Amino acid sequence: MGRKIAIIGAGAVGGYAGAHMVQAGEDVTFIDPWPEHVEHMKQHGLRVTHAMNVPEFSVTVRALHVTDAQQLSKEKPVDIAFVCMKSYDTAWATMLIQQYLAPNGYVVSLQNCMNEETIAGIVGWGKTLGCIASSITVNLPAPGHIHRGAGKGGAAHTVFRAGEVHGRITPRAEEIGRLVGYADSAKVTANLWGERWSKLVANAMGNGLSACTGLTGGQMLESEPIRRFSARLGSEAIRVGQALGYQLEEILHLPPETIARAGEGDEAAMQACDEQRFKDGKKTSSAQRPSMGQDMEKGRRTEIDFLNGFVAREGDKAGIACKANAALTDIVKRVERGELKPNPRHITELRLN
Repeated sequence: MGRKIAIIGAGAVGGYAGAHMVQAGEDVTFIDPWPEHVEHMKQHGLRVTHAMNVPEFSVTVRALHVTDAQQLSKEKPVDIAFVCMKSYDTAWATMLIQQYLAPNGYVVSLQNCMNEETIAGIVGWGKTLGCIASSITVNLPAPGHIHRGAGKGGAAHTVFRAGEVHGRITPRAEEIGRLVGYADSAKVTANLWGERWSKLVANAMGNGLSACTGLTGGQMLESEPIRRFSARLGSEAIRVGQALGYQLEEILHLPPETIARAGEGDEAAMQACDEQRFKDGKKTSSAQRPSMGQDMEKGRRTEIDFLNGFVAREGDKAGIACKANAALTDIVKRVERGELKPNPRHITELRLN
């Protein structure tokens, strides 16, 4: 207690984690670029609901428009800043909060993708930490309302994994673990980069597919061609991560090698993947859309270049062809530009050698 916390991006993940911090009595200021969302939070607070087995709650919060963040210059400096913006907004969000950090303050990337290097380029590696939110399945359906399309992970699945970029377990990494632990199960990891790439693989397997097909998570799970293409996306990303030297963790509750072999045509591995994914699917609302599917539905810019596009670019550097990830990136961009309408046929009729 007592540390001043700023959350830049009070959307799905930032709003969910931050609301629980506020509920626990922490000093939290939300900064967000969506005017209606900020005004609703100011007037009515932040409401958190779940699809399964968790009572809803509301908290009174302090929320600032981006244009009002200058008020922080008149206050006690920020000790911990969580950047929870989309990857393409990481740089400006970090620049915004940098000037209000305490001398020993630091910035935590609580985002998808690999954004720590961007943050470190602004505040320095010594002030940069990372935190992964694994299988959190949250969304922002309306101003002031955060909804989680599942229950809590709890002991069955560790949702938050906080860590230092150098891999040592430090008091400040433990502090991040404590703060996000208000929302759900959390641990401090000595393998931030392996955790980060493993989450990247999981996102690469579903986010872009939802964006270009228009399907929910449950609908994608019911389609065998899409499940197989998802495995191929994951397989390529895993092989790139291995080539880059990352120590990969479990992905979607499966050993990375199982997914990699499934995507390479091993039928036994594919069956194992299907069994686990159907098992996990029962714990999540079938109507839940991956975050990029939500973005496409709302007409927002997607993170495809920071997910599947990033995998394909890193694969090129490592000499690994990532045809599925490259093809998906192209399709999502075309849908985003309005050249195509979301349709499962973009994937089911795709032919790759």
